[in-house]
Amino acid sequence: MTKRYESLDILRGITVTFMCMANNPGSWGRIYPPLRHASWIGCTPTDLIYPFFIFCAGCAMAFSYSKFDSFNGQAFRKLLKRSVGIFLVGLLLNLYPFYPTSLHSEDWTFWQNYAYWLSGKRIMGVLQRIALSYFIAGCIALWLRKPKKIMIAIGALCVLYTGILVAFSTDPGPFTLEGNISRHIDVALLGESHVYHGYSGMAFDPEGPLGSLMGACTCLLGFLIGSLIVGSGNRLAVDPQSQKDQPTYMVCRIFAFGILSLGLGELLSIWIPISKPLWSASYVFYAGGWSMVALAFLIFCIDICGIRKPFAGFKVMGMNAMAAFVLSGVIAKSYQFVGWSSAKYFGANEFLSFCYACIFATVIFLILLILYKKKIFIKL
Repeated sequence: MTKRYESLDILRGITVTFMCMANNPGSWGRIYPPLRHASWIGCTPTDLIYPFFIFCAGCAMAFSYSKFDSFNGQAFRKLLKRSVGIFLVGLLLNLYPFYPTSLHSEDWTFWQNYAYWLSGKRIMGVLQRIALSYFIAGCIALWLRKPKKIMIAIGALCVLYTGILVAFSTDPGPFTLEGNISRHIDVALLGESHVYHGYSGMAFDPEGPLGSLMGACTCLLGFLIGSLIVGSGNRLAVDPQSQKDQPTYMVCRIFAFGILSLGLGELLSIWIPISKPLWSASYVFYAGGWSMVALAFLIFCIDICGIRKPFAGFKVMGMNAMAAFVLSGVIAKSYQFVGWSSAKYFGANEFLSFCYACIFATVIFLILLILYKKKIFIKL
């Protein structure tokens, strides 16, 4: 099978496109229903965007690190460099525009106001969670190598994380906003003023450090599927007549694994609710299952059937996914400098809010199209 990266780029492009739309509605009070997150328990289509992104990172890791036979110094340095780079980009995005745009007190000096501004900035975020998850998953994958051992590691992390939630929970329960231990760990490690307060004003970070263990599980699922693709291609190059390594057979395997993962997620949800904010074990397998099904569908359409034109725009987004995400954040935060408010013009109803989200994503696409034509790809 050729151009395996193309299917992955397109899946990443679809993911980052909808991420731009979900993060930039015309009005936060009038969000188009399919672009809403579940409040706490449950999973909407929008709740699948984030794990798809981490799943794609895991798939790409399998391609990127396939040349390493063992977990050596070179592999670790590459893993560490990429993880630190992603984390720092996320942190800088949180800090943008890098100075307070309004003074807390006119009687204070600039540096006093600046220190106060820094004291309330959030440390974690989407890219920071991806960086930590990528690093943990990379260490495990490069150390264990074998798919069966990696699957055992995924199970062990799920048991460990769920055990921590259950063992140290308070009323009203381990999987509730008020009772989960994760928010207390967030505050202890980061400080209350540096975590997210968007859930009823409580200090709970949906991208907190503890949940990165489960983000790593999602990344490892992607690594397993990526390794399956790489291994199938290598064996097919040696034996072109091998039926078990033909693209169609491989797609069927990925699809079957996706259905099994979905079923496992649904089964676990009987005891462990599907929750994106907690990144629960059931959510790992449920979202991972959809990721596998989506990738199998794209490989079938693009690499087997040769249907590429409908996905061309998403390829542009996917090959510069990091730039798309950062650019969307910078643009949204820069509105304050020109006094623009999307809610003023697109906040009357959910349909107008959706129109703005589409316009915003289109603007990002047009900028990336220029980069694509100039063969400029920003990667870490």
